Amino acid sequence: MIATAATTRPAFVTSRAQRPLLAPAQVIASADTRLEYRIERLLGEGGFGQVFLAARLGRSSVVPETVCIKVSGHIDGWLREAYFGLLLDGHPRAIRVFDRFPLMRGGQALYCLALEYARHGDLDAFLARSSKRWSETTVRREIAGVLEVLAKLHRGHALHRDLTPMNVFVCDGYCLKLGDFGIVRQQSDRRGITARTMNALTAPSDILAHAVPKWQARDDVYQVGQLLGMLVRGDARTRIRAHDVRRLACSDHLKEIVHRCIGERRKRYESADDMIAALRTPPQSLKAGVLRTLEGVHLAFTGILSKRRREAIRAARRAGAIVHHAPSTLTSVVVRGRPNPLQAAGRDGGIKLMEIKRLRGKGHRITLLNEAQFWRLAGDGARTRSPRRRSASRS
Repeated sequence: MIATAATTRPAFVTSRAQRPLLAPAQVIASADTRLEYRIERLLGEGGFGQVFLAARLGRSSVVPETVCIKVSGHIDGWLREAYFGLLLDGHPRAIRVFDRFPLMRGGQALYCLALEYARHGDLDAFLARSSKRWSETTVRREIAGVLEVLAKLHRGHALHRDLTPMNVFVCDGYCLKLGDFGIVRQQSDRRGITARTMNALTAPSDILAHAVPKWQARDDVYQVGQLLGMLVRGDARTRIRAHDVRRLACSDHLKEIVHRCIGERRKRYESADDMIAALRTPPQSLKAGVLRTLEGVHLAFTGILSKRRREAIRAARRAGAIVHHAPSTLTSVVVRGRPNPLQAAGRDGGIKLMEIKRLRGKGHRITLLNEAQFWRLAGDGARTRSPRRRSASRS
């Protein structure tokens, strides 16, 4: 929870509302920059602090006239936000931290940050009150922009862990910026970091269920997938589920990206850079390939066939193929029937087809056959192999 133009839902659940830490018309001074700020009104609060709209007093070539003052009694979150504010200073997609200073009040230390003011509020509040429809081109560009900040963190082995619609902000020109780095953590190895503090709205289901022990970069990606789906849907009140994806008003390719982000953990994009590449790269072609025999190939079926699946499996095995239930790293051939109208992400967005694309992206060679090609090869294979089978049975 950070610099917003409207009161927002807290980023962390608190037991009860705190009394305001600062008062309207109060003037506070920074011991670091010697600047003064006049508090105007409370904008919002969360478990780690309160945010006030404030006016900068005096002259500054760096700090704008209108800022947000985030104030907290917790030094740990303040230190992280101050540090990452310096690390990301000048990044066009990160909320800027202009000033950082402690403030003494009645023997209690308060920790303040002067932050960039997001005129249109956070994404949650913006979508709740706006009828603006974002084009797919704009959605791709803005989410990729947010991912650029995350990519810089991931390259430095840091994990954000709090990518919620309350921490993405709509600035001038409807430009999205990422903020609130209070629970960012550095990971010492690729296994990730223990996750204890999180927002249930966008946290991965397997993390919430304690099915996996540590938060990884792919869990940040899950949260961005949630943000992407919410932005397309125009509603950030509830999380996006896998069965919601096919109803999103966007291209099948964008549906695939959302589904991969929020789907099975091991198949997600492994970092922000991987997701940026997917958003900016045209979808892969799934044209049928050419094959001369099914002998020895590792084969899987997908889609609706004109004959029963078990008949096709028997025919494939007679032709010498090794049949798998689903594509894997062993798969070399996939037979594609008619698309299932209920599949996850449109005509080319079935679960198995998306897995084929993922495996191809990792360098695995997989030939796609249509049903007519398969039956032609299966028939030829059955005829050529049947004499051997008969002679083997006689012997």
